[in-house]
Amino acid sequence: MTTMMDAVRYHGPDVPLTFEKVPKPEPKNLSSEDVIVEIKATSLCHTELHFADGTLNLGVKPMTLGHECVGIITHHNTTESEKKSRVGERVIVYYYDGCGSCRWCTKGEVQICDALRAEYGFIADGGLAEYIVTPSKNALVLPDHVSFIDAAPIGCGVTTAVHAAKMGNVNNNSNDGTDIDKTVLIYGCNGVGFGLVQLMKNVYGISQIIVVTRSESKRKKALELGATHVIDGTCDPSTVAATVREMTDGKGVDVIFECVGRRETMDACVGWAGALGKRGRLVLVGYHAGDQHDFRCHPLPMIVYEQSIIGSVGATLEDLKEAVSYVGEGKLCTVIDSTIPLSCFQQGLDKIKDCSCVGKIVCVPGS
Repeated sequence: MTTMMDAVRYHGPDVPLTFEKVPKPEPKNLSSEDVIVEIKATSLCHTELHFADGTLNLGVKPMTLGHECVGIITHHNTTESEKKSRVGERVIVYYYDGCGSCRWCTKGEVQICDALRAEYGFIADGGLAEYIVTPSKNALVLPDHVSFIDAAPIGCGVTTAVHAAKMGNVNNNSNDGTDIDKTVLIYGCNGVGFGLVQLMKNVYGISQIIVVTRSESKRKKALELGATHVIDGTCDPSTVAATVREMTDGKGVDVIFECVGRRETMDACVGWAGALGKRGRLVLVGYHAGDQHDFRCHPLPMIVYEQSIIGSVGATLEDLKEAVSYVGEGKLCTVIDSTIPLSCFQQGLDKIKDCSCVGKIVCVPGS
């Protein structure tokens, strides 16, 4: 008789997500490489909204969503090279499983693998469920003092920030001190943004950290976490850009992390009077569907200012290890808005859509 479990399921674009019963992973079907993790907490992400509204349509359905999950290993088939059982370990799941042989996997850049075997919550069953199957190598041990609730947002919210900082080549060390980045703008601030604020302050030592967000409560939280200046994101793009220029003595910032992905927010970053300064790097993290949110900029100011535009997606396994270490050492903390039962996932997604949450909403199994 098949044992069933609860899961949040995707059935295609523009189809409502459902809370339903699906078969529970069977230990007898477990490969020698895999473990079964009993999920204790999973963070909700804007990604789930992107699936629900058709922004993301990767052709896999039905599928369990969720890519920020933590739990306890319940089953592990050990091999000769891995003799110690991992059953009972508290772990966080890295959500990319690469082919292992392409040029990206061999460099550890699994998030841009040419032939992903799995990406949990994107093209394979994810963590908005009671159990998940993942390769043992993808189950990273958590520090005992970090709770499951606090740990769940590390899986994407913090790791995405860690990876974006590297893609932006944030520099806090140069021989003569002339090329050190001193000013950073974080445009759009919640899960990833709060992680970036703390990274810039506590890891990179950036002296001027400017945050733009529409929510007064998020601006307050950003200041608590280390932002030096905040700007009301309800202002029009030219006002935001002019304010940033004023805060930086007319120079613009060294790095922008664009976490919104709307045309008006990207417009504020670029151009002759944009917020990005000379040799600045614009790191694109957020996105929205539709031609109305295409990135657009005349190349001339980018050429004259020698600016760079960089995309950043997900994170490497090493990024996850760093993120767990930062949280474990107290250099970063995750920001939790609320904890809800898995069955109430839609309430959480509605709150994300309304931009009324400050930090991550974490689901725990149950109804």
